[in-house]
Amino acid sequence: MPSPSWSAKRERQYEHIRRGLRRSGKSEKLAEEIAARTVNKERARQGEAEHASRSSVEDLSSGRRGGLRSHQGPGGRTRAQLYNEAKARGIKGRSSMSKAQLERALR
Repeated sequence: MPSPSWSAKRERQYEHIRRGLRRSGKSEKLAEEIAARTVNKERARQGEAEHASRSSVEDLSSGRRGGLRSHQGPGGRTRAQLYNEAKARGIKGRSSMSKAQLERALR
């Protein structure tokens, strides 16, 4: 659901992404979540958001990424994404782990 603090442009962007995901067969709930996350990431990149994670600001933009990291295939998630999940799960020694080690620890 769009945030009341979004501009008209961000609301249009949200609706465009949500409709496209629905047309491609995603459930309404998943389409709304993906659209909101995408818009919020773009807001963070443009300095419109009050809070922004490092990965939101430093990572490739949503448009440029275009499915490069769909969390599938040989690339999978980035090390930063794996690290953040390991942190959330409380895995010890995560800061010195490589991407492969983080993937194994999270399985």
